[in-house]
Amino acid sequence: MRKVLQQAFNWHSGPPTWGPAMVAGLGCALPLLLGLFSAHPGFLWASAGAFQAAQANPLHRFGMLRMLLLTGLGAWSAGLGFWGAEQPLISLALFASFGFLLAWLQRFGAEAGKFGIGLAVCLCLGQGQHGIGSLNNPYAVGMLFILGGLWVTLLAFGLRGLHGLRMWPRMPRLLGLLKVLRRHARRLPQQQWRLHALGCTLAFALAGLTVELAELSRGYWLTLAVITTLQLEFQGSLVRALQSSLASLCAAALLIYLGHSLQSPALMVATMLPLITLSRAFQSHHYGLFVLQSTLCFVLLAESLSQDWHLAQVRLFNSLIGVTIALSVALLMYGLRQYLAKHPTPAPDAPSQ
Repeated sequence: MRKVLQQAFNWHSGPPTWGPAMVAGLGCALPLLLGLFSAHPGFLWASAGAFQAAQANPLHRFGMLRMLLLTGLGAWSAGLGFWGAEQPLISLALFASFGFLLAWLQRFGAEAGKFGIGLAVCLCLGQGQHGIGSLNNPYAVGMLFILGGLWVTLLAFGLRGLHGLRMWPRMPRLLGLLKVLRRHARRLPQQQWRLHALGCTLAFALAGLTVELAELSRGYWLTLAVITTLQLEFQGSLVRALQSSLASLCAAALLIYLGHSLQSPALMVATMLPLITLSRAFQSHHYGLFVLQSTLCFVLLAESLSQDWHLAQVRLFNSLIGVTIALSVALLMYGLRQYLAKHPTPAPDAPSQ
């Protein structure tokens, strides 16, 4: 039995992190309960900010710094998405920029990539939530997001105090950190990174533009499906690309079935809070699984107080379009990679002595 459990959780390295899990659960519980009793859409943004901040482990050396960066930059990303939601060209530019930013951050390792995926998800939520509630001010969205993150930061300080740690850990020198990141970026071949950056930029731009031109309701089902599918490892294989697309579509279908079956904000909140706690306790260290795990939790938070789960076909249709866009871009990048492999760039001639 023990061996079976180890095989089932082999994607998780290390023991469960129950301290950060309780911080994530309590951090999301307060704004969600307030939103449940007041029916104010602003508490959804506070819960999103709380979950974004809870992605960092406050017991680690960079935990508190990462928590503050996730909160501030996540609020900025959500506000940008909300601000550009009514203008297709601005959405196109924003999503293309964030796609390139995500690919650039992935050069520096999995942790930097996890940081970038959080910002991209916040952008998608900002665009998709526009026009749903009574909020119409991107500055209010950003401020509510920050309040949720600060609430989790306060809980994190308490957790550090219970463990007898300094409230703010000693930070290493910035130059030494930059040298480590630069050394990690040099390991990735330039051509491979450029193709990945081109694919992310093109797919993100198409996703953001499609939501605006088609005026899709709850467009984050489309954009998040694109992000999740592209971040799963294809390894240059069409079979893996198809498997990743089917995995994203099946995950979206399961969430839609869950929400359609409950159709009650109270039941959604009661079901979601234990899931968030367990998800944070068994947070995957594998990059692709982390993306799928965190994206599903963000979608649950965004849909926790929804009253229109009878429109399940709208969400499924958006997810299907998103998976189609991601798969089309993956096929395009595969063809381009094969072409470049058959027509390599000639090496420059050596200078004559």
